[in-house]
Amino acid sequence: MFMSEAFAQTATPAGNSMFVNIVQYGPILLIVAVFYFLLILPQQKQQKALKTKLNALKRGDKVVTAGGIVGVVKKTTEGAENVEVEIAPNVVVNVVRSTIGTVLGTADKA
Repeated sequence: MFMSEAFAQTATPAGNSMFVNIVQYGPILLIVAVFYFLLILPQQKQQKALKTKLNALKRGDKVVTAGGIVGVVKKTTEGAENVEVEIAPNVVVNVVRSTIGTVLGTADKA
């Protein structure tokens, strides 16, 4: 009595539905592409570079652990999980290789 019947109407003719889908999902696909190229891809490159540096660690390299401790590598073994790092004169600790956050390069001997 107070309500009239509502009929669904199509926004465009049926033959043009592919264009409508592209326009409808285009912004979402654009956002995904931007996130991939600006965020995900550079992060993957950075992780790959760090992994390469960690595998190439050698005696005398200066490193920073994930906890912020700066030290010099004293002993490393190919394929070993642990690395011996000197954090102060005559203070050597075993550090898990994956917890090293940055390789600063070779330590200078003064």
